[in-house]
Amino acid sequence: MAEAADFQGTSASPARRLLRRTGALLAGAPLLAGLLQLPAATPAGAAGQESLQAASSAGSVSVAVDSLSPSAPSEGDTVTVSGTVTNNGKQTVTGAHVDLQVGPPLETRSAIDTLAKKSDDIQGPSGEKVGGKYTEKFSALTPGVAEPFSISVPTDKLDLGRDGVYQLAVALSGKTAAQSWDQVLGIQRTFLPWQPEEAGTMTKTTFLWPLVSSAHMAAETGSNEQQTPVFRDDELAEEIAPGGRLDQMVSLGKGLDVTWVVDPDLLASVDAMTGSYEVRGADGSTTPGKNQEIAKHWLAELQQAVTGEEVAALPFGDPDLASLAHNGTNVTGSLSHLKEATDAAEETVDTILHVKPSTDFAWPVDGAVDPSIVKVATSAGADKVITRSDSLQDNLSYTPSAARPIGGGTTAVVADSRLSTAFRGDLTKASASTLAVQRFLAQSLTLGLQTSKQRSVVVAPQRMPSVSQAQAMAEALATLQDGNWSESQDLTAAAKAKPDPAADTKVPSVSAYPSSLRKQELPRAAFEQIARTQRKLDKFKVILTRQSRVVTPFGRAMNREMSTSWRGRGIAAVGYRDGIESYLNGLIDGVKLIQKSETKLSGRSAMIPVTVQNNLVQGVEHLELRLTSKNPTRLKIGGDAYDEQPVTVNGGHAQSVKFTTSANANGRAEVVAQLYTEDGQKYGDPVTFDVKVTEVTPTVMLVIGGGVLLLVLAGFRMYTHRKRAAAREAAEDDTAEADDEIDGPQSQVDAPQNPEASGVRLKEESEAGSGADGPEQPSDPAPDTAAESADPSGTGERVDR
Repeated sequence: MAEAADFQGTSASPARRLLRRTGALLAGAPLLAGLLQLPAATPAGAAGQESLQAASSAGSVSVAVDSLSPSAPSEGDTVTVSGTVTNNGKQTVTGAHVDLQVGPPLETRSAIDTLAKKSDDIQGPSGEKVGGKYTEKFSALTPGVAEPFSISVPTDKLDLGRDGVYQLAVALSGKTAAQSWDQVLGIQRTFLPWQPEEAGTMTKTTFLWPLVSSAHMAAETGSNEQQTPVFRDDELAEEIAPGGRLDQMVSLGKGLDVTWVVDPDLLASVDAMTGSYEVRGADGSTTPGKNQEIAKHWLAELQQAVTGEEVAALPFGDPDLASLAHNGTNVTGSLSHLKEATDAAEETVDTILHVKPSTDFAWPVDGAVDPSIVKVATSAGADKVITRSDSLQDNLSYTPSAARPIGGGTTAVVADSRLSTAFRGDLTKASASTLAVQRFLAQSLTLGLQTSKQRSVVVAPQRMPSVSQAQAMAEALATLQDGNWSESQDLTAAAKAKPDPAADTKVPSVSAYPSSLRKQELPRAAFEQIARTQRKLDKFKVILTRQSRVVTPFGRAMNREMSTSWRGRGIAAVGYRDGIESYLNGLIDGVKLIQKSETKLSGRSAMIPVTVQNNLVQGVEHLELRLTSKNPTRLKIGGDAYDEQPVTVNGGHAQSVKFTTSANANGRAEVVAQLYTEDGQKYGDPVTFDVKVTEVTPTVMLVIGGGVLLLVLAGFRMYTHRKRAAAREAAEDDTAEADDEIDGPQSQVDAPQNPEASGVRLKEESEAGSGADGPEQPSDPAPDTAAESADPSGTGERVDR
């Protein structure tokens, strides 16, 4: 790629070349003087060793520029440079001093890149010393000890000329025991943008401010009426808590003129946290969420921040367009998920933020595109694709405007790659952050000085900046918006700007897609698993009485399965997809047939019950239960090989369905029970059990009947026999009673001598003797005298002596 920011046909002037050569000679003079001071008798080997030691000690002091204020000075300002110097060598540095050096303007954007790569190279050009009192001295620098410095210089002392970007170097010079002459031991170069007056033609700059996170919710919800959401972890609370990454993005972006690029899934997740929610722990248990107030505060701050600003909504879950284009389009249903995610975006943002977002923009990872990505990106309704200049390249000496038509009514919005990648890497150190800010401003000003034509430039940073990266972005953008060469513009206006006819409009081929990005894509297996989950959901939802309780959370979860945030997290992505499918399988298994043991059937016909269990919280319907006989010649069900009946079961209940069966022969018959949906699709696992048939024939009935008759006759005979025996026993008892009455006087002799008692007994005996069958008196003693007559006495007969 030709340098997009270089002027064609320009070269350094002879005077400038002479100045550079003179500077190089001056830089080498100390080294030459040191060599001349070597003793003549020094052996060649010793001289070489000393030279190596001198070279190795060069750069032994690190210089960190922690702040440069103001970042883009104007006339009358005082530039303050602060930082630290640290002696990393083993020898103490004496006579140390920090100086500021200003180099000539950097003419091109590529020159800025080159200088940034060698910012601490002590062998490179460093410019002229400011000198004078604008130097900070140290008596000594002890090894391993960091010493702070701060130098303030009025801009009129920096000898800045025309508008442009100047190299500003902070150099530490001093002596060591091995090198007794003053020399540069450490240096740090940075950039000083100089545009004291407002530019005649301002660059219109669009800065995207992304609010994107990873997936924190799955498909699981509580069984209550409110469907309490269940979070996979509590990391989102950390991001939106004060000082967290997303909290900083909102608070920093609030005072800036940016275009907010929002993933609706993030908004939906935080909104879910404002009410009751559960958090699943590592052991699988859930605990109540406690960050409702944090979520409410973050949403309130965001609503205030976006008021009056442009909001661009990504599809729900921020689907990975490149992965979908390269690995998912051949999997049935994958594109439909992208369409659903796009449709859900506008409603989600409007409901939560109360602003109407733009859904016309698609944003592939790192702005890398090829024809298949553009096709997928526009398939869901977007007609603008945010790309990057290192993907859609230009062979121009300047940076053209961002918008350009690429065919089919689609506009590519080409973000500037240098500006967009300026804040990557570890910016936790103040020195790294300061260098990133100054480099961004330098690139922006140099871009603006390339031509007098007004251009629209777009900055698309990384999707999820860290806190330190966000702070650096905000600092640079605030300076840019207060500067004299740029003005803000929203994304929609940038997309509508007049395209540069010289800009390239050819989308790079599929083979040009960066291999480093392709390695991070979701594989085809991911989309196949999503499709399998969708098929299961489609079959499951038709039996539900309240489909939305299941369809909506699972639909959003499958959008998250395609998220860009899974790049570089392949194992976590697999775990997330497996969890979604496993949870759905559990719900499907909640409606099932109860297992049955062997059933015995006696007779020609009987009813066989089969039970359907519904463990869901909602009812199921539109199901049919089919009972099939594997041996219909032996056992028929409903007069045929099978019968089926509709099934409706309330949530948390079981329903028994009875089938009429008829037997034709003895033996075992295998029976299969299977649930079906109304469209004839099998639902759940079948239940198989045996029915043992014992057929009853007429001959067997006669035998059984004869046996029963014999039993009845035997019982009757036993009854009559017992009755006759009882009659004989009764007659014998009557005879014995009569004998007792004959022996009465003797009994009276043995009676107690109680007149009243004797009178009572006599009266009873008289009454007993008056009846034909007087009752036996068990208290009467047995006769102890012989009867006077051998003939039995008559009934009730009394014999007096």
